[in-house]
Amino acid sequence: MLDMPTVTTGDAVEVPRGFVTYAGNAGIKDGTPDVSIVASLTPCVADGVFTRSLFAGPSVALCRRHLEDGSARAIVTVSKNANVATGPQGDRDAQELAELVARLLGAAPAEVLVGSTGVIGRPYPMERIRAHFQTVTMPPEADFPAVARAIMTTDTRPKLASARAGAATITGMAKGSGMIEPDMATLLAYVFTDASVGGHDLVEMFRAVVDSTFNCLSIDTDTSTSDSAVLLANGVAGPVDVGELSAALHAVCRSLTVQLATDGEGATKLIEVNVSSARDVAQAKRVAKAVVNSPLVKCAVHGADPNWGRVVMAVGKCWHDTDIDPQSVRVSFGGFEVYPRLLDDRGLDELAKLMGSGTVEIDVALGTGGAEATVWGCDLTSEYVHINADYTT
Repeated sequence: MLDMPTVTTGDAVEVPRGFVTYAGNAGIKDGTPDVSIVASLTPCVADGVFTRSLFAGPSVALCRRHLEDGSARAIVTVSKNANVATGPQGDRDAQELAELVARLLGAAPAEVLVGSTGVIGRPYPMERIRAHFQTVTMPPEADFPAVARAIMTTDTRPKLASARAGAATITGMAKGSGMIEPDMATLLAYVFTDASVGGHDLVEMFRAVVDSTFNCLSIDTDTSTSDSAVLLANGVAGPVDVGELSAALHAVCRSLTVQLATDGEGATKLIEVNVSSARDVAQAKRVAKAVVNSPLVKCAVHGADPNWGRVVMAVGKCWHDTDIDPQSVRVSFGGFEVYPRLLDDRGLDELAKLMGSGTVEIDVALGTGGAEATVWGCDLTSEYVHINADYTT
């Protein structure tokens, strides 16, 4: 049994060997950093998982093409402009951005991946971007926190995590506060490692980790047009045990997932829903998502209202799961059973105290099998409405 890897977060994260970074301002929207690059000094084994949105942006289409051979060297990200629903010009602009970065790095354009996030329906300000790249030089060292800040939009803080696997380091960063209900991956999440790992093993472990972390996150049930999760491994640290690497990768991505949920737009509380005794993992995740996505559950959590009936309401919406019998279901908050137990006034007061904490844990045992899943989300507040009512203005 492998020990759980220790995860470091914030500016203290370790940097995998053989990577360099750049972060700067091209004037995409304002004076904050909006263009960033993470590049390996050598080619990487790579994989990516992307949105299933029918309106997937040109950046996503480009990444899918460039990852067909399972390799890449760099990721460039433009924040505050999604370059989505911009027609053929958007495709040309994404390709030109890859070419600008390739020229800077002395790489082939096909080795460069593009991420983009922000307002939909507006073309890149290419004149500003071209002018900016005339001044860019790559620093000799990597500053991952600077890149994590540069990829933010409505985020209130950068999300970073790192862990070790033998001699190798795995470090990830992510952005996203709203329009988060992954249907493959999530928002923008980039993970880098200096471990040497085969392409087949990398793809297998990364997709399993994405499914149990980023795919278990929901802020508002809306799937982005730009969702991208990418992993680059340059091999500088040499080979490590695949099990150790997978455990460290999972720990990093789980940390990023929780950080994202905690920083949901307007969020004041983290919601963690654990579904156990399910028929299979798919059923467990489906029921857990029904609970964490319920606006009524979110509002009850926000107000510390001990209205636990909203949880059984959400489970009951999964009416296709005909093997769920209400008589077999058990519901608890932080280990405090609320159903089928009947709560008196003292019990409701105890539940209200539990719901007043910064993290509200909801446990649902279905009684249909032995599978389980955990999902994360946040409460629904008036600030979420204000943020999204004024997003472009």
